[in-house]
Amino acid sequence: QVRLVESGGGLVQAGGSLRLTCAVSGRTFYAMGWFRQAPGTEREFVAGITWNSGVTNYADSVKGRFTISRDNAKNTAYLQMNSLKPEDTAVYYCAAPRWSILSQHTDDYIYWGQGTQVTGSS
Repeated sequence: QVRLVESGGGLVQAGGSLRLTCAVSGRTFYAMGWFRQAPGTEREFVAGITWNSGVTNYADSVKGRFTISRDNAKNTAYLQMNSLKPEDTAVYYCAAPRWSILSQHTDDYIYWGQGTQVTGSS
């Protein structure tokens, strides 16, 4: 059984930092993605990484502030979020794709975690 479990969310002041963790069990994947969804909006891509080569991809809104990484030995992915803004407030999800691709599209992802709330206060 495949499971993705996020942790590390919380409340942080603007300019602060958080690190999210996604623990994966059940199988390995070609890539992992982080997405977020704020109330009343669609789920959007934040960052992605390939497990073996560590190739990364970021949404323009988080480039230079967020860093995605992975620990292959632990089958765990991370999202380091620095210089947080109030507009980063959302539920953050990690996800694994159905195919061997690094995609920004939610439809390409088949496995999802339960989400973790991140709130950036002004």
